[in-house]
Amino acid sequence: MKNLFIASGLSLALLAGCQANDANQDPGQTANENQTNLPSNETNNSANNNPEDTKKNEDQETNGNQDDAKKNEDQTEEKQSEDKSEQSAYPTMAETIEENDGQRTVTNPGSIYVVANKERNLPADFVPENLVEPDVAFYAPEGDPKRLMVEEAAKALEEMFVAAEEEGHELKAVSGYRSYDRQEAIFAYNVDRYGEEEANQVSAQAGQSEHQTGLTMDISTPSLGSSLTEEFGSTPEGQWVAENAHNYGFVVRYLKGKEEITGYQYEPWHVRYVGKEAAQDIHEAGNTLEEFFPNTK
Repeated sequence: MKNLFIASGLSLALLAGCQANDANQDPGQTANENQTNLPSNETNNSANNNPEDTKKNEDQETNGNQDDAKKNEDQTEEKQSEDKSEQSAYPTMAETIEENDGQRTVTNPGSIYVVANKERNLPADFVPENLVEPDVAFYAPEGDPKRLMVEEAAKALEEMFVAAEEEGHELKAVSGYRSYDRQEAIFAYNVDRYGEEEANQVSAQAGQSEHQTGLTMDISTPSLGSSLTEEFGSTPEGQWVAENAHNYGFVVRYLKGKEEITGYQYEPWHVRYVGKEAAQDIHEAGNTLEEFFPNTK
């Protein structure tokens, strides 16, 4: 018990001395000591909070964000420019037509992208250049102008016929190039036979036929003879043509369900050369030429 009392007395004396020292200490000195004893990381943070440094960091962040925004904007404009350039690779129908004496005539009759229809006439005196006879099976006899096509289209037709044969399908060509005069005679015959209204659904008037461009071929298969009927679309050969012609630069020109757009009945036998790039785009879109080539400038 005595030892405990002495320890307790000593503790009270020490406590009294500490309180006296605290009471005599300068408040300013205490504040300085507290600041000096701040952890080193807090001291560094206080130094970095310099207003000029903060402003510099904010400016750098702002400039970085502006640079990123400008870069994204430039990339967007570049992509839009590429898309526009790709679209402008094909002529619009409005750019390739002129009106003379109330008749609308195409200005690009020799182009693989020409669109001829009931509202877009080919010049009466137009004869395509480089007409050749493709090396394919024909119903027409040698020397018949119906065996002719523009050379580029003729070569593509040869490739398509070979590919079809390799897959077990036999195609035969029926009718290719027709002159303005020849088409005039055909239309007159159909008017006499069917009447003008029906003739307009099954044949073109002179100047409005794609056959005059030399880019078209009517095709059939031995099972149908030389007949050009909708039945061709149901044959294995007709189905193969519909699914594969675009690989060789051709499209089925007059599609089923598009009669009001093209002005003609469904013709699964009538293939038109437009080149592989355009044929691929047209086939994937399921469009007619009237839909694919916009009618705006």
